[in-house]
Amino acid sequence: MPIYTYICKDCGEKFDLLIGVTSEKAELKCKKCGSKKIEKTLSSFSVGNSGSSGSSCPSGTCPTC
Repeated sequence: MPIYTYICKDCGEKFDLLIGVTSEKAELKCKKCGSKKIEKTLSSFSVGNSGSSGSSCPSGTCPTC
């Protein structure tokens, strides 16, 4: 099940929800104030590297941030 980040349009609270495949939008509400006026936002994620070289690609020639 994916985790989505939402922001409440009433109180401004930012929170994550674990959403099942069959969940309906009517069930979604703010954890702080209970409002159903929430909006899905972009959430950040991290990509890990199991190698010891510190590079994000096997050849070591890929640009890194």
